[in-house]
Amino acid sequence: MHERINESLKPHNDTSRPAFDAYSDQKHKGKAQVSYGFKVALVALDCLFLGLQPVLVHLSKNSKGTYSFHPVAVNFMVELAKTLFALAVLMFTGTGRAGIPMYRSVRAFMVDAHHNRLLAVPAVLYAINNLLKFSMQLFFRPTTTKMLGNLKIFTIALLMRLVMKRTFNVIQWEALFLLVAGITINQLQSCGSAPNPDLHVPLLPAALCTLGTVTVPAAASVYNEFALKKHMDTSVHLQNFFLYFYGAAFNFIFLAVTALRQQQPLGQMFQGLSLITYLLIANNAAQGVLSSFFYKFADTILKKYSSTIATIWTALLSFAMFGHELTINFFLGVSIVFVSMHQFFTFGDKGKPGEARTKMLYSPSLDHIALAATAGGNGGVVAGEGGDIRRPLLPR
Repeated sequence: MHERINESLKPHNDTSRPAFDAYSDQKHKGKAQVSYGFKVALVALDCLFLGLQPVLVHLSKNSKGTYSFHPVAVNFMVELAKTLFALAVLMFTGTGRAGIPMYRSVRAFMVDAHHNRLLAVPAVLYAINNLLKFSMQLFFRPTTTKMLGNLKIFTIALLMRLVMKRTFNVIQWEALFLLVAGITINQLQSCGSAPNPDLHVPLLPAALCTLGTVTVPAAASVYNEFALKKHMDTSVHLQNFFLYFYGAAFNFIFLAVTALRQQQPLGQMFQGLSLITYLLIANNAAQGVLSSFFYKFADTILKKYSSTIATIWTALLSFAMFGHELTINFFLGVSIVFVSMHQFFTFGDKGKPGEARTKMLYSPSLDHIALAATAGGNGGVVAGEGGDIRRPLLPR
């Protein structure tokens, strides 16, 4: 009896892999078209949500340039919304494994929570990053915030090398340098004499926020991808639930500590919310859900390039809504960014001389995880039990 119960609570089951098979099955021709549309939709929606995020934050400021609501409360509401959304999806699609679902059994919940315990690390990092997003908006314009955030690309590349054993060739490193160069050119003052409002900000707080923005989300993204792909056979919806559940718990702790320090009731922390604030909550929640699909079925580098493209959308919205100028530096920077994208994805992952070029049917990071597991033993980097880590994820 105990063996049957334990078997029903196993997090992995080779015969029940709906989240994985939905994006990897090549038996039907129609699947290739769905996969291509899926990749296009990922980038398009990412640009939309990321582009709207700093604009909504900017609109949510009051006449004094501060927030009428408490950012920590908004961050908690975002994580709570994502948790409830993930739970609803699980109840509709299933948990991706046989046995009692985790929302019907405390024991099943604990087993799944333990299996997805690695997701607690990116959850706490994301909680810290959520605070940094609002802090950045107090010092910089929306476009500047997005551009500075993209500087974390080098940190991401280094962390992917250390954590996921991902390697990049010389041309790819040059492409990443061009990406940073394009972002930097965009931030240079144009030839005119018009004042730049970003130059009149407190230096030390702005520098600390920028440093945190470059390092904390980079670590969160890379470790999130690692945690999701380590157990590739686990349903992405189940992983999402625990990522958001841990995130909501950490944000609630931050909220309670903040209320205690400010000596005000917990309920008072939720005052000052407006329609724009609720739109911001919905947008951030959608952005977070979308990111998990990037990390699970693509990789962090593609996510960061997608985020860079979102800068264009942010700039256009800022121009249309706030009258922010689109300088010649912006167009030069965007041009360099597109050249960088072409270099990185055209000349990368060619394999050894004489070998056929690797087709980008799956995340390159999966190759490096598998190679690290083969060469270095367990080493903390292993493929998901019961799954073929080389199985194509996004067939054309």
